[in-house]
Amino acid sequence: MSTQNNKLNFEGQNIYVGMDVHKNSWKITIMTDVITHKTFVQSPQPEILSQYLHKHFPKGIYHSAYEAGFCGYWIHHKLTECGIKSIVVNPADVPTTNKEKVQRDDPRDSRKIARSLCNGELTPIYIPKIKTLEDRALLRTRSMLVKDLTRNKNRIKAFLFFHGIEMPEQFEKSQTHWSKRFMNWLETIEISEESGQESLNVLIAGVKNIRTVILNTNRSMRELSKTEAYSQNVALLQSIPGIGLLTAMIILVEIEDINRFSNIDKLAAFIGLIPSSNSSGEKEKIGDITSRGHNILRKTLIESAWIAARIDPALMKCYIEYCKRMAPNNAIIRIAHKLLSRIRFVLKNKKPYELSKIK
Repeated sequence: MSTQNNKLNFEGQNIYVGMDVHKNSWKITIMTDVITHKTFVQSPQPEILSQYLHKHFPKGIYHSAYEAGFCGYWIHHKLTECGIKSIVVNPADVPTTNKEKVQRDDPRDSRKIARSLCNGELTPIYIPKIKTLEDRALLRTRSMLVKDLTRNKNRIKAFLFFHGIEMPEQFEKSQTHWSKRFMNWLETIEISEESGQESLNVLIAGVKNIRTVILNTNRSMRELSKTEAYSQNVALLQSIPGIGLLTAMIILVEIEDINRFSNIDKLAAFIGLIPSSNSSGEKEKIGDITSRGHNILRKTLIESAWIAARIDPALMKCYIEYCKRMAPNNAIIRIAHKLLSRIRFVLKNKKPYELSKIK
């Protein structure tokens, strides 16, 4: 008498998992090449998803995708460890119907990602190494501290203005603000009420504390720049006019590997130093730089371009020529693109930049 074999076996079959990830829960949609299996909610733990797949689709080839966001890449690394072929995608690159745009919810988003993954329509973003992510955190933390310091300084100035406290003549110029003498003067200010005095003291202490933390962070950054992973490339980048230690480190931790960009156009597109375009039929409209890009790198390069345009004769000449036919802010974008080309050259060829001479 023959017996029925109920043992599941999905060997060689592709199983696709679309994930809409949040802090407290994940919306999961599982599909095969033929059917949509299920959409459900689970706890934010990759191990639970892995157990579910191995139980219901044993020996299958598991693929997953989720959108890049606040959760970072730890989910990707955990899923990979569990034997799931995980990719992370840019939310703007997920094909979306008009109905999905106007009727958004988490289950629908997970089904959309699973469907696109099954159809091969998703392009994964680059996943940096864990070391690079942690080094990047140091530079980004420093940037946040600098913003906090600026906010605290503005609060002190607003406090002084609100209470009608005028600055001495020696501090009329903004360049003299926040020097040691300026901080000493702030501490001599007397407010009539104890509560008001305490408020000012707290604001002054906030500036001092953040300054101390930034100083320690700068020391850590300098030590990091001297390590084997960065020292050679930092020296190469600093040979380019307009690029100092901080800018060099930001570039290295944000890009990680310059060789992942096959040409300058792809690198410029990644950073966002290319114009937007709208082409239809015989009409083509070129607009301002695209809103899509790497905001940190774009801001850093534009700031460096202003410096480079003052101290590099070749870039100064280009900038002057550009300003004859466009606004200065548009001209500096062109200079930033030239600066980016130099950055790519020195990193790819491992040769320091040689300052060109204007004849």
